[in-house]
Amino acid sequence: MTKISSRATFYYKRVFPVFWFGFIAVFVAVTLMSGAIAQSVMFLIVPAFLTIVGYIVMKKLVWDLADEVYDCGDALLVRNRGAEQRVVLSNVMNVGASTFTNPPRVTLRLVNAGKWGREISFIPVIRFTLNPFAKYPVAEDLIVRVDRARVQRLA
Repeated sequence: MTKISSRATFYYKRVFPVFWFGFIAVFVAVTLMSGAIAQSVMFLIVPAFLTIVGYIVMKKLVWDLADEVYDCGDALLVRNRGAEQRVVLSNVMNVGASTFTNPPRVTLRLVNAGKWGREISFIPVIRFTLNPFAKYPVAEDLIVRVDRARVQRLA
C-alpha cells in the first residue's frame, strides 16, 4: 500500500482556514477596539467580504479533499473524516488533474457513488519542478491503470 496523497492536505484543510479566519477576526477586533470603525465602515465591509470569499473558495477547493489516499494495486483506499472507502479502479469513470490550482487536485469520477458521492478529490504527491505545465505522475499512472481496469471490466 503506497500513499499517493500529499502530507500537505492537513495543512490545507485544517491549519490554513484557522489562520485565514483567525487573521480576519483579529483584524476586526483591533478595528473595533481602536475606534477606527467610526472613521470608515470599510473596516467592517472588507473583512466581511474576505470571510465570504474565503468560505466559498475553501468549500469548493479545500474542504472536499480526501484526507488520505492509498494505492492498493487494483483499488484505492480513501480515508476522509475518520471513515474509509475502498474504490476499485474499474469503478472509476474518469481521472482529472487540475494544473493551475493551489492546492493541486486529482479528481476521480466514479461510476457508482460511494460514501462521499460520485467524485473523490485529493492532493497528489508531487515533486518540485520548474515546469508549470508538468503533469502529475500520480494522475498519469491512475489514468493508464483505470483505462486497463475498464477494458477488463467490459471484456
